[in-house]
Amino acid sequence: MDGPPRAASPHTVRTPRLTLRPVGPGHLADLVALKGDEAAFGLMLHGVRTPERAGEELRDDIAFWQVRGYGTWAVHRGTDDRFLGIVGLMERPDGRGVALRFALWPECRGQGYAREAARAALAFGHRAGLARIIAVARESNLASRAVLGDLGLRPCGTFQHQGYPMLVFESLRPPAAPAQQASSGPAS
Repeated sequence: MDGPPRAASPHTVRTPRLTLRPVGPGHLADLVALKGDEAAFGLMLHGVRTPERAGEELRDDIAFWQVRGYGTWAVHRGTDDRFLGIVGLMERPDGRGVALRFALWPECRGQGYAREAARAALAFGHRAGLARIIAVARESNLASRAVLGDLGLRPCGTFQHQGYPMLVFESLRPPAAPAQQASSGPAS
């Protein structure tokens, strides 16, 4: 693999099959390719990106990590470190809140990678203190809707975007476990 360094960031997340690394300068070529591919990125907000726009977004994503402590990860397969796509937690430009997003190469679909990466990102976000994380999918995007449903996100709204009906889902941080009650004496 060319590109991203293998040094672990404190925000690197490992799952049974994946390594999620915060995006950095070494990911630029992978991100330009992914974000420029209609099949991989066409359904994302604002669609495919030019190489220049992908570079601008990478700089924004790096800065976002520094300010927020969460952001976009590059998803790599654990066995061979192959770049599979992205998963992230980003502030939506429409003010709806922090949103889970994911985009993987089409040939990676159907193998559970999106679910595994998205589950890890959600858990990271809730541990980082995000009480509510949303996700948005086109009504017609059944694959993304299935992933969101499998992760336990619940429908919570709809809106129109460029003539398409959009569904909003939410994940609420689980309540903290009650503290164990101290025993008042030895058990009899």
